Amino acid sequence: MKYVIGVDLGTSAVKVLLVDQKGAVVAQASQPYPLSQPKPGYSEQDPEDWMRGVTAAIQELLAKTDVAPTDIEGLSYSGQMHGLVLLDAQGNVLRPAILWNDTRTTAQTAEITAKIGAQFLAITRNRPLEGFTLPKLLWVKENEPVIFAQAAAFVLPKDYVRYRMTGQLEMELSDAAGTVMLDVAGKKWSQAICDAFGIPVSLCPPLVEATAQVGTLTPAYAAVSGLAPATAVFGGGADNACGAIGAGVLQPQQAMCSIGTSGVVLTYEPDATADYHGQLHLFNHAAPNAFYSMGVTLAAGYSLSWFKHTFSPDEDFTPFVNSAATSIPGAHGLLFTPYIVGERTPYADATIRGSFIGVDSKQTRADFVRAVLEGITFSFRDILEIYAANGKTFKQLVSIGGGAKSPLWLQMQADVFNTPIVRLTSEQGPGLGAAMLAAVGLGWFATLQDCAAQFVQVKQVYQSDPAAVAQYQKLYECYRDVYPATKDLTARLIDFQ
Repeated sequence: MKYVIGVDLGTSAVKVLLVDQKGAVVAQASQPYPLSQPKPGYSEQDPEDWMRGVTAAIQELLAKTDVAPTDIEGLSYSGQMHGLVLLDAQGNVLRPAILWNDTRTTAQTAEITAKIGAQFLAITRNRPLEGFTLPKLLWVKENEPVIFAQAAAFVLPKDYVRYRMTGQLEMELSDAAGTVMLDVAGKKWSQAICDAFGIPVSLCPPLVEATAQVGTLTPAYAAVSGLAPATAVFGGGADNACGAIGAGVLQPQQAMCSIGTSGVVLTYEPDATADYHGQLHLFNHAAPNAFYSMGVTLAAGYSLSWFKHTFSPDEDFTPFVNSAATSIPGAHGLLFTPYIVGERTPYADATIRGSFIGVDSKQTRADFVRAVLEGITFSFRDILEIYAANGKTFKQLVSIGGGAKSPLWLQMQADVFNTPIVRLTSEQGPGLGAAMLAAVGLGWFATLQDCAAQFVQVKQVYQSDPAAVAQYQKLYECYRDVYPATKDLTARLIDFQ
């Protein structure tokens, strides 16, 4: 039996999977790393922490199994998107990475819109938002000119890790699309965008496809990690693209609901003709010659982890989530909006903040837990409403991530969306998608669709309950009214943070 490794470089931790040729996850390991928030709205990480985490997780993975390193034929990646890693001419990191959920760049996004708004949307297929990489580059250029002057290249998080493991500096296409410096339809860096904002094109690394082999491990990294130097390394993909691949969402009629730190509703687009007028993102896919559209809620799982860490830090996660079952749909009149770090879809608003509406002295902690779960789920409903307005509905949704681990939450999704929810046998999502990219790159399968037929299996389908659907429809209408009622007030309150 031969094997591949999928490296899932997340925001709070890295997870590595060892997957065999039948698609079975033989072993897995994970390592956390810290997040730095030096100022309100700032979110940074030290890229060296990623390397320490990835290496330790691989070492742990190998220690858990008797698989010979020489039987591990390939390795690929899924990575958190948009994070800016600036390198000097020697490949050294110049400053902490600015992450996808950093919102310091409101002025820069306004500058992009004012200068080339319509042209920008036509080239990148996306509106300029604080989370993307180009505004981060402009922020460094304007606020840290000495550092910017030293920069010889920039990469994204998983591309930096791959560079350290192989010595080859490139950027993979599906991740590059999230920089909003890419001509998405043309699959090349946009000279027009770089020229408009004084960004040297030389900062942009060569582009590679997700299933392309970029090299093998350096002898030094192989020795440290325990892997064989001949291990083939592939480009990998953006976390959402890999999550879709790992969920088997590889046809236009399919869609995925992913609840990680952020949350995503995503569907496969066979070409670049889809036009959501900037309301949804359109990116190049990790699947060859394909694209995907998606909407994003910035603080999905993060809202739940924040609430637990703040109010019940010592309780195990599963009973904490399950306590919501003692409440009822609507949490006895309590609504939560998950805008605790701003929002992206449908409100591109960095200053909006979350809220609990309808707090009553009769409510219990279980009501608050349920309100958080429901609020996160309503934020996904917002995205589905945009698809519906553009004539796109889905027969079912595949749920992955944290929301796919709770039967209570899976049923809630079915009821809020009024759509069947598919739970997969493997809930690994992006990590499995990364392993699938390596499997196809090695030639184990001709296409990702062929690989998905072997690797992706359905465990259960949750059907909506008509009574709950009716109740949640009324609650959702209330939820939709919260944003316009609170956006100005919460923006003013930021001054007191």
